[in-house]
Amino acid sequence: MRLRELEMKDASRILEWMHDKNVTKDLKTNFSVLKLEDAEKFILQSRDKHINIHKAIVSDEDEYMGTVSLKEIDCNNGNAEFAIVVHRDAMTRGYSWYGMTEMLDIAFYELKLSSVYWCVSHKNKRAVHFYDKHHFHEAVDIPEDILRRYKGIDNLKWYSVLAGDDYRGEIHRCKRIAGCRIISIKTIPTVDAGELSFFEVGDEINFPIKRVYYISKVPEGVRRGFHAHRELKQVLFCPYGKIHLVLDEGNGREEIILSDPSVGVVIEHPVWREMLWIEKDSVLCVAASEHYHAEDYIRDRDEFDRYVKETQSN
Repeated sequence: MRLRELEMKDASRILEWMHDKNVTKDLKTNFSVLKLEDAEKFILQSRDKHINIHKAIVSDEDEYMGTVSLKEIDCNNGNAEFAIVVHRDAMTRGYSWYGMTEMLDIAFYELKLSSVYWCVSHKNKRAVHFYDKHHFHEAVDIPEDILRRYKGIDNLKWYSVLAGDDYRGEIHRCKRIAGCRIISIKTIPTVDAGELSFFEVGDEINFPIKRVYYISKVPEGVRRGFHAHRELKQVLFCPYGKIHLVLDEGNGREEIILSDPSVGVVIEHPVWREMLWIEKDSVLCVAASEHYHAEDYIRDRDEFDRYVKETQSN
């Protein structure tokens, strides 16, 4: 599957989903009254990419399977509205996910936008399940100029993605790294006003937090860490920038890129760690179970390897 420009040969397939109640029943537009010439007109209009970008999601055989869009593109404020619709033939076959992630790549890497937002009806259980399953965050406090486009339509659920978020879900699919748990930090985005992320001691963080510290103003390419802890438990997360985290519990190195504020790594046993700053001024935050104790650190790798073997043998 791939994305390409919409072509006139796609019009009949577009008309098919427009007249398919299973596809359109929870969409705000009454597509059932539209005709083939309306589909063709939309294809012609898609060639003007000043405000909107529309792409066809197609099979390997170049058969149209759906349309994915960025609408109301505002380069000054760095945002755009996302939309996607797929033909019945494409449902449950990965076309929606492919089209969405490819279009978000265009938004963040080509257009250099800072945020993308969209909404669906709460009644659209299929769409809500899709977005929630892929860990997209529900947005709050939608700006009035955006809400005006949906005046008279109630019961909407809004979502937002910011540049740097793990929208492909690569980290979320990985539950553990080097024996450490990867957790989702609760995050509430606000369109055009950033995100609020928070965590509390409870089920996922089952130790008290006595100290919080952060590492900042680090130049690109600098490595830090090179230590482990005997007893200290920690939650590591990156609220800003991009940091390459390398962990080793004595059985080989495992790596993860921290760039999404909604992702945390919980370290609850002795693990050797190294951090590489991929982007300058990235921030690494740590919530720790104890106050600072120098004797808890293991700063020599050979000593760490001996310590791990001794504790495992006991």
